[in-house]
Amino acid sequence: MGRRLRTAGVVPLALLPFALLSCGLGGDDEADGGPTRVPVQEASAKARERVQAYLDAMAAKDPAAGRNQLCATMQAGFDAAATGPNGDFADHFQVPGATITDIRTGDRGQEVSTTVTVSVGSKKTTRPLLFTVTRDGADWCIAGEEPGGHSPAPSPTP
Repeated sequence: MGRRLRTAGVVPLALLPFALLSCGLGGDDEADGGPTRVPVQEASAKARERVQAYLDAMAAKDPAAGRNQLCATMQAGFDAAATGPNGDFADHFQVPGATITDIRTGDRGQEVSTTVTVSVGSKKTTRPLLFTVTRDGADWCIAGEEPGGHSPAPSPTP
């Protein structure tokens, strides 16, 4: 009986280093090629940077610069539609204004809400667009664009 108790106590202790490694306590994730956690501030800043560059490309009518902000999975669709009749870079649209209104963490990455003013001739309309920005390897890119967005988060009251 004493031998069985001693063996039962050794097995969990022998497995402890493996359990600690799987929890991230045993080493540096970056050194072993595993994922690393990105601070919220860095993720937010990178998301803002990518979306602002895309909005600037829209205003400048520079599809190549806009395409550079997109993840590889979105580039084929972008190539097919960007300068088409309803594309973000269509010749007859002008973008006199675009503003980032909110950034928050979502299920698929950083969700960046914007308002984009588009004009065609003398008609102007402002529409909300929601961009999803994610990390792709060591870089960040826009992984999605859809109508809508989040209302700006309320300011904290003192």
